[in-house]
Amino acid sequence: MIRRFCAYGLDFKYSDGFTHDWCTLIPALELAYMTSIHASTGKTPAILEKGWNPKLPIDTLKKDLVDIHPAASSFKLLLDEVRHCANQRMNDAFEYAKQKCNKSHKTPEFKLGDLILASALSACDSKPEHKHDSQNTINKWYSQDTTKTWS
Repeated sequence: MIRRFCAYGLDFKYSDGFTHDWCTLIPALELAYMTSIHASTGKTPAILEKGWNPKLPIDTLKKDLVDIHPAASSFKLLLDEVRHCANQRMNDAFEYAKQKCNKSHKTPEFKLGDLILASALSACDSKPEHKHDSQNTINKWYSQDTTKTWS
């Protein structure tokens, strides 16, 4: 089985003229991951983990120098365009995934007497005493203080 896997990996590695060694690309991938802002937290993983962002080569290029070399200036413009394009494509992908999820998502409407999964009972507070029948139907749930009711 190992030989089959290695042969498959070698076929994949050298297909379409792609001959990069993946081990050399991992540090750049990690740096890109650690310095990109995540939508869930609004911060970079480096800020959350270490409290600071590592300096990238694009941060060290100063655009306001009088005697900047034209190659360095064009390289900075190229990096800015690539970063902007990558951000735009990521935002497009997030928007597409959100639309795809929202298109097929339907909010369930529960009514008294509907059948539910037993695991839905564990989502409530563990302190109240739940009154339900053996078929796991939605009934009024009463706490020990009878003034509170859950539907």
